[in-house]
Amino acid sequence: MTRAPRIATEAQQGYTFSRRAWLLGTAQLGVGGLLVARMGWLAIAENERYSTLSESNRVNNTMIPPRRGWIVDRAGHPIADNRTDFRVDLIPDRVEDLDRTLALLQKLLDLTPEDLLRVRADLKKAAGFQPVQVVDNISWERFAAVQVRQPELPGVAPTRGFARNYPAGAAVAHLTGYVGTATAEQYKATKDPLLVTPGFKVGKDGLEKTLEKQLRGTPGAKRVEVTARGKVVAELATRPDIPGKTQKLTIDVGLQEYAARRLGTNSGSVVVFDCQTGEMLAMVSMPAYDPNSFSAGISHLEWQMLSANDHVPLMNKVTQGLYPPGSTVKPMNGLALLEAGVSPDERIFCSGSLRVGNGIFHCHKKRGHGPLDLRNAIAQSCDIYFYEMIRRLGYDRVAPIARMVGLGQKFDLPLATQRYGTVPDSAWKSRKYKSNWTVADSLNASIGQGYVLANPLQLAVMAARIGSGRMIQPSLLADHVHSGAAALTVNPDHLRIVREGMWKVVNGGGTGGASRMYVPGIQLAAKTGTAQVRRITMAERRGGVLKNASLPFKLRDHALFVCFAPADNPRYAAAIVLEHGGHTVRNLDSPMIGRDIMTWLFDRDLAMKSLAEVEPTWGGDIRTRMAAEAAAYRAANAAETEAGLGTETDAPAPTAAPAVEAVTRARNANADATPGDIANTGGVAGTTGSPDTGTPD
Repeated sequence: MTRAPRIATEAQQGYTFSRRAWLLGTAQLGVGGLLVARMGWLAIAENERYSTLSESNRVNNTMIPPRRGWIVDRAGHPIADNRTDFRVDLIPDRVEDLDRTLALLQKLLDLTPEDLLRVRADLKKAAGFQPVQVVDNISWERFAAVQVRQPELPGVAPTRGFARNYPAGAAVAHLTGYVGTATAEQYKATKDPLLVTPGFKVGKDGLEKTLEKQLRGTPGAKRVEVTARGKVVAELATRPDIPGKTQKLTIDVGLQEYAARRLGTNSGSVVVFDCQTGEMLAMVSMPAYDPNSFSAGISHLEWQMLSANDHVPLMNKVTQGLYPPGSTVKPMNGLALLEAGVSPDERIFCSGSLRVGNGIFHCHKKRGHGPLDLRNAIAQSCDIYFYEMIRRLGYDRVAPIARMVGLGQKFDLPLATQRYGTVPDSAWKSRKYKSNWTVADSLNASIGQGYVLANPLQLAVMAARIGSGRMIQPSLLADHVHSGAAALTVNPDHLRIVREGMWKVVNGGGTGGASRMYVPGIQLAAKTGTAQVRRITMAERRGGVLKNASLPFKLRDHALFVCFAPADNPRYAAAIVLEHGGHTVRNLDSPMIGRDIMTWLFDRDLAMKSLAEVEPTWGGDIRTRMAAEAAAYRAANAAETEAGLGTETDAPAPTAAPAVEAVTRARNANADATPGDIANTGGVAGTTGSPDTGTPD
């Protein structure tokens, strides 16, 4: 059935239209309300966010690395300062066309093929966010040429800032350490954007590392207005950086450089103190690396060269080197004898050897010294005197005096690598080796061999405390000087007697005559020392002991020297330790080095004249010799040169390098072998004696 069509009336049509219009209007009003609310939200609540985004599109913010605080010496002369640096880096993540970018940079910066090989090698290893140096210390013209073309060079970061500079170079390397780019691990641990800012570097070793907080400063920010394509429109207000604080040391940089040069070709160290205040005036370890080279980025080849060097230039020998102190401890032993009641006038007859049980203990003078009292035993460095006296007394009466004058002690200094050696006694041996102390142990310790170990810093403190009669505490920072040191708890007359013996070492026909000073009115008091590093069998002794000059470098004796001056009113004290020096070259031996370093403190012209006479015979000054050594190493490793061009990014701090750890392990093993040597041979001295070969004149 068909339904009839429904006819709508005019009223019905009007009602339907009105309802639809109302619904549509309501919908429009709702949408409009939502739009107004959204616009209000964006304009008010989100205003700051979108203003920031808009500003970031219009303005580029670049963090400005802070200028690092200077390190200066006691007179304000720079030890580590900053030079203006124009540099260009690459940010790997932002580079779009590496080949095109490098080709353009080569043209703008006149890069060599070796430079390009290095950059490519560094890019392969770098994390995406880590800047890779293309070139530094360039001229303003070249820097400006890169800046102008920067919109065409995404990922290229030209930076105008400051680079670390060490005017004295290798002479201060182990004092200051150096700065370098932060590692990926450091950035991941802190997420500090400053660590990946091109041109920013952190302390890696030495004072640069331990004083990082004081030296770093606060970064600034550079703001520039740019177009959508990154073209600079205008420079806006810049927030300046706040430089780090200048750190003043007690070091005299002139003395530091002189001592480094005077060590010549030795592997050795020098420490000098003001023995009235405990201020450290010099702390030198040579050979060393150039901290300027390390801060700029050392190559693989240079790192390999330093690591392979048997003089261990990566080690801070002042604090990391431990040595048997040899005869340098005899004045201290003499002080212990006097404190124990031994008369300074009692004589012991030296025939050249002393039999104890099954062992024979030799003096360094084969035919003996004859009868000697304490002053002359110190002057002639007679082993038999100290063997006999300490055999009677026992070394447990000596050890407390050794600790009093600084042996075995760790000092409050901003140096992170101190090793503090051993002052042995019966309780120590019982704890470490579970065995009893023997007479042989006492005899070996009496001449600074056997278990006794010390670093050069401790030996210098020993000389300063004996010279001053006070418990001076070493200082390195000028605002942390430990003044007002208490007197040593010993009889002042006993100190006077020991000092008289040390005066005779130099001025009374003793073993240190070569160190006699030529400054009018100034006399030096000192003690020479030799520490043997190898065993000499009885068979070799019967056939004739080999001289140091006939031995490989690593088997030669260490040469040591401690001193203070003026002898009658000590002001300065020093210690010199030459690894495997062996007393083989007179002008490179410890007594003459000690003489010239102490001369510098009283008459600089005379000291410089002495240096000028001998330095040319060693191949020139430090920089000249290092350059020649590097050139020779590159020539010998020509096949590896290309691979060695890349920057060494995985190298640890020099003082923690594998080469340093290997030397430390070897020396520790040698020290641990001492008990077996003593048990099997009747004592280290039973086979070696104390080969103190200093000469009277």
